[in-house]
Amino acid sequence: MQSEQPQAEQAAPTPQDDAERIRLKRLAKLQGASSASTSTPAPAPAPSSSGVSSTLSPKPTPVTAPSPKPKAVTPSSVRPTPVPSPSPAKKKAPAAPASFDLASWQHQTVEFIFKVTLDKAVAEKSNYDKVWLKYLSEELVSEGAQSGKMTADLIDRVLIARLEIDPQNMTDDLDYINVLASLPADLTVFEYLVGSWKRLNTARSMTLRKNYPPADTETAMKVLEKIRELLISYAGLTLQEPEMFPQPTGREVGANELVEPMLGLSALSASVYSTSLTTESPNKLSPSEVEPFLQDLARRFEPDNEIDGVLGPVVRQLLFHPTLLSPQGLSAQASTWRGVISGLEAIVSIKPLAIMLTRMDEWNPANATAQNFELVSLLGPICRLGVFSAEWPAVATQYYGNASERNEADLSSGHASLRGTLKSLQGSLFQVFNAIVRASPESREATLQYFARVISLNHRRAGTHVDMATVSSDGFMINLQSVLYKFAEPFMDAAYSKIDKIDPLFFVNCDRIDIKDETRIKATSEESTQFADSVRNSSAPAPNFISNIFYLAISMSHYGYLKTVSLYLDLGKHIDDIKRHLDQITGDRAQWANTPAAPRYEAAIKQVTNEMNKIRASQLAYEAQLLDPDMVYKSIEFTNFLSVWIIRSVDPKKSHPRPTVDLPLPEEVPMYFRTLPEYFLEDIIDYLHFAVHHCPEKFELSGKDELLLFILTFLTSTWYIKNPFLKNKINDVLFMGTWGYGYQRTGILGNLLNTHPMALKHLMSALMQFYVEVEQTGASSQFYDKFNARRNIAFVLKIIWDNPIHRASLSNEAKNVDKFVRFVNLMINDVTYLLNESLSELSQIHDIETEMENQAEWASKTNEYRREREGTLRSLERHSGSYISLGRSTVELLKVFTAETKTPYMQDEIVDRLAAMLDYNLNALVGPTCQNLKVKSAEQLRWDPKALLSDVIQVYINLSDQEKFVAAVAKDDRSYNRSIFETASSIAIKKTLKTEREIAVLRDFVDRVDQYKATMEEEEDFGDDVPDEFLDPLMYSIMRDPVILPSSKAIIDRATIKGHLLSDTKDPFNRVPMKIEDVTPAIELKAQIDAWIAEKRQKIRENKMDTSGSV
Repeated sequence: MQSEQPQAEQAAPTPQDDAERIRLKRLAKLQGASSASTSTPAPAPAPSSSGVSSTLSPKPTPVTAPSPKPKAVTPSSVRPTPVPSPSPAKKKAPAAPASFDLASWQHQTVEFIFKVTLDKAVAEKSNYDKVWLKYLSEELVSEGAQSGKMTADLIDRVLIARLEIDPQNMTDDLDYINVLASLPADLTVFEYLVGSWKRLNTARSMTLRKNYPPADTETAMKVLEKIRELLISYAGLTLQEPEMFPQPTGREVGANELVEPMLGLSALSASVYSTSLTTESPNKLSPSEVEPFLQDLARRFEPDNEIDGVLGPVVRQLLFHPTLLSPQGLSAQASTWRGVISGLEAIVSIKPLAIMLTRMDEWNPANATAQNFELVSLLGPICRLGVFSAEWPAVATQYYGNASERNEADLSSGHASLRGTLKSLQGSLFQVFNAIVRASPESREATLQYFARVISLNHRRAGTHVDMATVSSDGFMINLQSVLYKFAEPFMDAAYSKIDKIDPLFFVNCDRIDIKDETRIKATSEESTQFADSVRNSSAPAPNFISNIFYLAISMSHYGYLKTVSLYLDLGKHIDDIKRHLDQITGDRAQWANTPAAPRYEAAIKQVTNEMNKIRASQLAYEAQLLDPDMVYKSIEFTNFLSVWIIRSVDPKKSHPRPTVDLPLPEEVPMYFRTLPEYFLEDIIDYLHFAVHHCPEKFELSGKDELLLFILTFLTSTWYIKNPFLKNKINDVLFMGTWGYGYQRTGILGNLLNTHPMALKHLMSALMQFYVEVEQTGASSQFYDKFNARRNIAFVLKIIWDNPIHRASLSNEAKNVDKFVRFVNLMINDVTYLLNESLSELSQIHDIETEMENQAEWASKTNEYRREREGTLRSLERHSGSYISLGRSTVELLKVFTAETKTPYMQDEIVDRLAAMLDYNLNALVGPTCQNLKVKSAEQLRWDPKALLSDVIQVYINLSDQEKFVAAVAKDDRSYNRSIFETASSIAIKKTLKTEREIAVLRDFVDRVDQYKATMEEEEDFGDDVPDEFLDPLMYSIMRDPVILPSSKAIIDRATIKGHLLSDTKDPFNRVPMKIEDVTPAIELKAQIDAWIAEKRQKIRENKMDTSGSV
């Protein structure tokens, strides 16, 4: 070959010459890597000068060529390929060792493994199943070798000679025609090598069963391992450069040849290429042989750092398989993904290959974006598989199309099928990531960086108005979340034994997760930076694996899982909007049914219905994943663990939950807690809000105690949270936790609220504190938010009211008069506003319904007028229903509280307003205009005037023994009227709202009011000449205890300013913050007022005496 090379260089290179040079280069590389296997290279037949594909001449000139000689591997360093062990047999007497003829054994074994022979007669006898290597035989004869004998020293030349044969070539050698004709025309080089590898394993098994002497067996094993090394070397070469040797035309060769059997690893995987995988093939890897073959490749090429080049293309073809992007996704019709995941599991089960994945450029592509990361990263395509309709529309269509026409059993069957598939996929994904993490420290770090990169790219995903097409998909994020949950399981034990292994300063000493733009729980950016600088330790060890997984799981949930939950909830709102629109169209059917516009309306109804079915199918697909019991249990477990960790971080003793934290928390909020990202708390609250609402039964196994303690901790210590919406949502979770479901009449928390020691001790105080605090949250929607929050509180109080321990707690709270009076004041404010709004809107609804009842007149109105009035009616019904519900719950609260404690309601700043509010609403309920409150949709609006009347009467009865309340009612010149009370009493008896005994108490109360009123009018008739400076500037009544305000210097009655400050902590005249302790008594003015009143009363008495004397 050396003598011919200069001539080749002088001629213009041809494609065949290029192929030959590549081949020789690879062969030389293999020879260098395996030089230890033989001491003297044996000559091999040279290819023709026209290239490996040229026509073979009958007698090629023998030329020495580099032989690929793999590095020697001793049996001690090579794990034997596992083979099936023979079935156990009955014990027999030990057989005598079989005789071992090494030369004969080598000859037979090499012939068997390579299916070749140097003897034409042997080939003919086998019907050319054994390929006659004619030209190699002639070379060996010319070299003086023993004719026809195969030895271990010849295996490299034998293999090259066999691989060089091209059955598609023509030859003039008549002796060789039969050889070429008998070769399988479509057998690729890789398939031949696989067949030889399989026969090698068979030969090894047979040899071990021969019971040769140990020394002979060891010799034989060394020969077989040498052959194995050579076969694997050429297999790796062929995967990299499949055109090195002649290949059949029309066959896809190279990496795909190993991908195909890997896809067949799963029994449920569809056969992509052929049906040959369904039966055992002598030249293809069976499912049980794929992993041993990969192990052999890893052992051969990893030490030389060549494994990336050999298996890298295989991994790429497997993990970027086009079927992973099929719209069918995880549906039953598309199961090829199972083959991909099974092949991936086989790869990562071998540590060097698992490590190799993390070295590949595609593992964590540098230039990837949030949008395409799941498409261009190595594990992205398999990790993005899911059920969400944005990426996999066929799944929603197949399983949930026309959902409105399917029964519950059909939909449940779809859920069960998809959830089983998701469980299989996510379990396999965890096995893959877990194998990579355990392979080496470097691969573990690469895996953590992979998760962190996904989080970093998707920071915008948590936004309110993000375009979901520009970020990672829901399926991709949730699958990664499930993997992180599985990684977290070992440290989330019931005893919380590993909770202190979580590094509290992770964000300070590690930059894996970027939080610099995140809102903190209760700290500014500057405060967060200063704190980090003050505690940073440059010599601190890197955070442990537990800490990494914990913080990654929290962040992945924030940017991924909980955003998907939000999208699911938005679908529900969208469906509700469509239903309202559909109801509006169908509700007007009588107006357009017989008009020319009817076809257009019918088409609109059909279009809206189809759109609603489509969205409903998408919603059900979301439920298949989000409400999957396994996923919910894992999410609840992690969320509760995080809540315990949060409470432990603010517990001064750092011991929660054993023992439980002391409440309320200290006034000073730890800076470490203040600087945590706000989403740590937000995500706990949001997920609990979702889970308690949509799947409360999942808390029955565990999680209720942690849920209750989290709620109590931050409702008793609300100053630990800056965001008012988060505080309000905690209250919402408590409220929803008392909703009944199934057999649980009071929800998941009802029983706990009445039995748990922490609830018995702190719940009443927490609810009253939050009732007051929610009055002013600083949010733009605070006016309406407070009503919802207080309705929730009232509902919870009803759940616990029959518990004497909670009622005793209320009495204890009432002893703090100033605090309780503010609570009572807000309650009265709410009742006043809510009942006024609800009664006003009920009256408007009544007017519209009355107008519509007169059909003749209604029909005479224009369509525009009727549509406007009907729209107003629907709007009023929506608003009034909310006001009625809120108002009724507040009156119920007032009823039960006035029965338990009365003193706070008798405070000067409270009692007059309470009496005026009750009188006004009693008048509205039974007075002359009460007929205006009758509406057709009373049940829909939850309007029950009898129940409301009963509650109002009960408040009067509860407070009837309080003289100050009698006086306050008597002073109400606006609404008090004895006849109203008499009407109310008659209705209460007639409708059995109250007993005769209760009404007797009410009538006695009215008598006392009238008596007081008569006396008061006699003594307090001061006329109209009251000096202006004696009048309260807000109430225009005579001041009895005038005080000077600190900033505005305005003079006002003490009772008036105290009542004002209960609702608003600012000076009513200049809006400067103030406290009641800041006022100064107007002593001189009070003396003047007292003297003037005394003088007036004296004149009244004198006038009465004069009148009686004249009579």
